[in-house]
Amino acid sequence: MTKTQIIVAAFATTIAASLVGVALAQTAAPKAAAAPAASGKALYPQSQFDTLLKQRVQQGQPDTPELRSAVREELNTRELLAREAKKQGLEKNADVKNQMDLASQTVLVSAFVADWIKKNPIPESDLRKEYDTIKTQIGDKEYHVKHILVEKDDEAKDIIVQLQKGAKFEDLAKARSKDPGSKDKGGDLDWNAPAGFVKPFSDAMVALPKGKFSAQPVQTQFGYHVILVEDVREAKVPPFDEVKPQLQQRMQAAFLDKYFKELRAKNGV
Repeated sequence: MTKTQIIVAAFATTIAASLVGVALAQTAAPKAAAAPAASGKALYPQSQFDTLLKQRVQQGQPDTPELRSAVREELNTRELLAREAKKQGLEKNADVKNQMDLASQTVLVSAFVADWIKKNPIPESDLRKEYDTIKTQIGDKEYHVKHILVEKDDEAKDIIVQLQKGAKFEDLAKARSKDPGSKDKGGDLDWNAPAGFVKPFSDAMVALPKGKFSAQPVQTQFGYHVILVEDVREAKVPPFDEVKPQLQQRMQAAFLDKYFKELRAKNGV
């Protein structure tokens, strides 16, 4: 995860946690707490009502009379609790003040980031260029491949001899492979593009005919592999419009990360 994603996630987590806490408190509140709203008296400005109602609707709640009543009740309850807290001088507590300052900063920074993203959209041409690059990396073929991973070259050569004598690949994988993710599946790695593997593995895989296993061990940083190509098919690359939102999100995060780094460098931090 990039620093940008961490920052954005932190903002989202903080705000979400606050909203969940309020929602839980609202659900658990006794019916008597509705008295201030029932009187029609509002202890809050209309702008706060509009903002909180907008947040609830954006979270998927329908704009109904019941929701509006709940928002009025919540805002009145918040104001009454805030007044009680101030009577006790809690806003002067150093820890509480720091948390209030951080919460205020979080809202301000989130607003700035949202505004910056709106003013600095990723050009369509850049999105299509990234899409074409990914398509090139994926290639035009996908491979259904199995492998047996062992620690030593001699072990891999012995497995190849056993296969040449007619032993079943799946049985040898379950008995001897060191790959915990595939051994119980008979070494099955499912369908993948060459870009999904380290280069020595993918090079050997691409060179193998369908239905054949490697005649020599294939060495990678993980150990020695015996590879079997079960099947080959045309690569299924989703259309640009389908992956455009994901591309925008990824490229925007990288764009933001670059801006953050420039901002820190400019200010010597």
